[in-house]
Parts: sequence; structure tokens; C-alpha cells
Amino acid sequence: MPPSTQPPADPLSGRVGHLSVTQQHTLDKFKKELQDEGWFVPARHDDAALLRFLRARKFDLIKAKIMIIDQEKWRKEFGTDELLHFDFPEKEQVDKYYPQYYHKTDKDGRPVYIEQLGRLDIDALYKITTQDRLLKRLVSEYEIFVQERLPATSAAVGHPVETSCTILDLKNVSIRQFYKVKDYVSQASSIGQNEYPECMGKFYIINAPFMFSTVWSLIKPWLDEVTVAKISILGSDYKPKLLEQIPADNLPEELGGTCKCPGGCSLSDAGPWNNKEAAPLVVQDATAV
Repeated sequence: MPPSTQPPADPLSGRVGHLSVTQQHTLDKFKKELQDEGWFVPARHDDAALLRFLRARKFDLIKAKIMIIDQEKWRKEFGTDELLHFDFPEKEQVDKYYPQYYHKTDKDGRPVYIEQLGRLDIDALYKITTQDRLLKRLVSEYEIFVQERLPATSAAVGHPVETSCTILDLKNVSIRQFYKVKDYVSQASSIGQNEYPECMGKFYIINAPFMFSTVWSLIKPWLDEVTVAKISILGSDYKPKLLEQIPADNLPEELGGTCKCPGGCSLSDAGPWNNKEAAPLVVQDATAV
């Protein structure tokens, strides 16, 4: 067969600077309708943000509009605007029983988010906090991610960064543990997909145990097909794969890297969003991620 003359698909299609004529028209119409109907919020609804909703609904204007209006209603009901820096004094204690934290960046400049579900002690956790407070902290971290971490990483690498690189560590996780926390995980997944769409760039599930297929069968229905396609499920031999994406000095030692932050990586909040790491980042290329 003769070689195809069709140009390769643009991997950044649907993002600022990479819009087709049809996509640009849809974006313009989306913005105007939101403005006309009183749903447009200039501080939050720049083109990059609106395009996340459009991509999440495959540029179906009606579906994207429903999604963003539902998000605005949710923000009001949940009190999201008051949660940017949610007061969470139990943070250090919670870290002992359910570590969830951002830590530096991957080779594309994405903030790395690490969650160690295998270290969960739900009984101890709920003696020091509540599911409601955990969800408020989650939303606070999403707001910081969008308003502070992404702008800081974008400035550090010199190109737009719109997504995260997530590591979910299942080392020593059990079915019993998962069932105890599945309500929280379900709500957290819903918030991520519906209220902060298209924020996931890479997702690695590591130390997946032999019975993970059972857990995955429960989690997968909560996720849309776009999200599922971004997930890599790895066993205990995950380190080479992670190090392809994350510099060793940005990856905590316990996960196969060389980073040993004073006081522990999980509490350091190290990254270009913090003055502790102000040097420009070296990235693989100069394209939006």
C-alpha cells in the first residue's frame, strides 16, 4: 500500500493555539452563551479552562455547557470559593494514615501527585478527621493546583502545563481496606472528573496486587473512557516505567527515586510553586501538556 498522505493528528488538538476552525467557532459560541446567560466568571473561565470542558465532552457544545453550569452550581453548594487554603491542622496526623501529596514535577513539567492507598488505616484516620473534611481538603488541593501549581510550573518550564502526573501506590492494599474507603474514593473520583475535567495527564497505578482486578472492576465504572485510557497499571516492577517519566531526584526514595526531603517528601510541598525550588526546570520538550 502507498504511504498515507494524511498529516499526523495534532496531539495538542483542542488546546489554546491548536484549534481547528470548527473548534475555535465552538469555543467562541460557548463563551458567548455563558456570558449571555450569566454563567461566565472571568477569573476562572479563560480559554484554557473552557477548552477543558469542551474536550471532556468532545466539543459537544450542549453537553459542555451542561457540565460547566453544573460545576458552577456545585461550587456554590460546596462552598468551593472559600476552600483555596482550607485550614487542615490535622495534616501531619492524616499523612501517617493516608498519604496524599504533590511533590515536584515530571519530565514534562507536570506536578506529580502521589496517593498511597496501601498505607491507609481507616480506623485511625477517622479518629482524627472526617470524610467531609477529607473531601474539603481534596477540593482545596484542586483549587491550589489550578490557581497556583499550574501557573508556577508553566512559568518554570516556559510552556503551558495543564495536567498532573499521578501515582497511586497500592502496596499492601487489601479488599477490606478498599471497601472501607470506597465511598470516599467514589466521591473523590466524581469531583475530579466532573468539577476539574481534563486535569489528568499521566496516571500510574503501582504495586497493583494480584487481586487488583476485583478492585479495578469496582473503580472502572466510576471513570469515563478518556480517563481510563490514561491509566497505566503496573506491578512491583514499576520503577523503570516511572523513571522514564519522572526524574530520579524528583521521585521519593521509597518509590524508587533518590529524593529525600527533610522532614519527608509527603509533607514538603516541594515544587516550583514553592520558593524552595525556584530554578528553571529541564523538560523533555516545549509543548503544552
